[in-house]
Amino acid sequence: MNFHYDVIVVGAGHAGSEAAAAAANMGMQTLLITMDMTKIAQMSCNPAIGGIAKGQIVREIDALGGYMGIVTDKSTIQFRMLNKSKGPAMWSPRAQCDRMEFTTEWRKVLENLPNLFLFQDTVSSLVVDNKKVNGVMTNLGLAFYAQSVILTNGTFLNGLIHVGKNKIEGGRMGDFPSKGLSEQLSAMGFETGRMKTGTPVRIDGRTIDFSKMIVQTGDTNPETFSFLNDKSLCKNPKPCYITYTNNTVHNRLFKGLKDSPLYNGTIDSIGPRYCPSIEDKIVTFADKDKHQLFLEPEGKWTNEYYLNGFSSSLPWDVQVEAMHKIPGLENAHIYRPGYAIEYDFFQPTQLYPTLETKLVENLYFAGQINGTTGYEEAAGQGLMAGLNAALKIQGKPEFILHRDEAYIGVLIDDLINKGVDEPYRMFTSRAEHRILLRQDNADLRLTPKAMDLGIISEERSSLLLQKQQEIKRIKDFVSSYSVKPDAVNPILETANTNTIKESVKIIKLLKRPTVSLNLLAAIPDIKEVLANAKKNFIDTVEIEIKYEPYIQREVEATNKIKKFEELKIPKNFDYASIQNISTEAKQKLTKIKPATIGQASRISGVSPADITTILLILRN
Repeated sequence: MNFHYDVIVVGAGHAGSEAAAAAANMGMQTLLITMDMTKIAQMSCNPAIGGIAKGQIVREIDALGGYMGIVTDKSTIQFRMLNKSKGPAMWSPRAQCDRMEFTTEWRKVLENLPNLFLFQDTVSSLVVDNKKVNGVMTNLGLAFYAQSVILTNGTFLNGLIHVGKNKIEGGRMGDFPSKGLSEQLSAMGFETGRMKTGTPVRIDGRTIDFSKMIVQTGDTNPETFSFLNDKSLCKNPKPCYITYTNNTVHNRLFKGLKDSPLYNGTIDSIGPRYCPSIEDKIVTFADKDKHQLFLEPEGKWTNEYYLNGFSSSLPWDVQVEAMHKIPGLENAHIYRPGYAIEYDFFQPTQLYPTLETKLVENLYFAGQINGTTGYEEAAGQGLMAGLNAALKIQGKPEFILHRDEAYIGVLIDDLINKGVDEPYRMFTSRAEHRILLRQDNADLRLTPKAMDLGIISEERSSLLLQKQQEIKRIKDFVSSYSVKPDAVNPILETANTNTIKESVKIIKLLKRPTVSLNLLAAIPDIKEVLANAKKNFIDTVEIEIKYEPYIQREVEATNKIKKFEELKIPKNFDYASIQNISTEAKQKLTKIKPATIGQASRISGVSPADITTILLILRN
């Protein structure tokens, strides 16, 4: 038994699993400590991966050599590309997963990675000497030592579960909380707070009347998350179902509000704005006579269903009585009620862009400990923390993604510069360069960076080269090949667009909104060129052609910004001595210690005039 490692990761949720895998793949002897080895990367809330902006993050994790996309593909039971009616910057992949298979596949990954070892125990404290972490202590009294420690504790830090007036200590239903770490970190000077999240009832599918609901099927030709897969592994997709609340449901919920910990003062921590409980919905949107609910299957063979949109901390009897007034759920039997959970988090402004803490060297935070919500946001942070912990040990430059390079870059930049006053959730609207950060081109953007780090397999490198070559081949063809009116006009008529009177290059036709390469494939020469091209390759070609002016404008804008964005600020820069910036700016800059001018400019309370003053000082 070894008690000395390069990296120790605490917690095997989505952040911890990616962090441990990344560190191990970087050649680090890595120990992953988890409370329960049967719940690795557990889907504690809904059984789905991806969604608006989240799907882009999963594709980015995959492009950087992470495993969330690979595991999702192996456990998918339904796939949908969301927002297809909008522009490609908004397209977001989402998959319903088999909850148990997802965990099983993740465990297979972790148990078979070289350099990675697992241990089941609870970490109670850190071993810290002279503001530098050296290891951890566990509840069993064991000491493990390492050069770096990554905390990914999720909702377990002093976790407290609420169901009506009943309170249970736990990190999630059925699991013990983690105690000791929060108190130790607070004593060291870390700023901490409490957040709240929740989950809905789980229902026995045998007692649901699906005939009263709207069936929601997945895509006819489902895609995959991982760039390693070009064909869906989902053979027998399962549908979701849509139903709605009504005024009768709302009236029963209103009567129970006096016993809701959210409304009687029991819970005063911050909940997620964009995933409110059903009691929040009926109060905030009192004018609405119904709210949409989704019934999501938990797996391939289980009867368990997740009632998305009905998260609640109300007493269990109120939840059940209200649920029984929902069409299709009149006789529903629940496996367990919904609940709210409170937990400790630490303001992420206390972190460097690498996710290393500023107060304790070689200590990294990733996931909900940083005030985020969602599996995908956690996994992205875990990957980056694992990579940077390994790079620091190896004496190599840190790995930071900028806002114009990845959604993961936007996520971390927002966290460390703005902090959080509610659980942070990623949206496409948070990414000002989203036309560049599409789900289809995550590998083109990020896999070369992962290749430079040395964590990409030969297979993935080969696939990237193939994609680059295929995109160039197709672009060269459509840029040079002309079609005659008699060959293409019947196709243009079916696309409800103007016909042509003389030969035109294909690339010019593709700039029309309703014309696609697949449509033009009715022409033999075009069909031959596309014959062996993957759908993802064709999609990228079309997007880059149709949106070329917007993409070019965005690239030019980011290039202008970059000359100041990456200008370094010394770590010992004395903001307090600057007379010509505001007091608020002095306080926040001193506290956050931004690494670059770009980061400083995004701190709330720091004005453009403040940035100009700092730039003048740096130039001098």
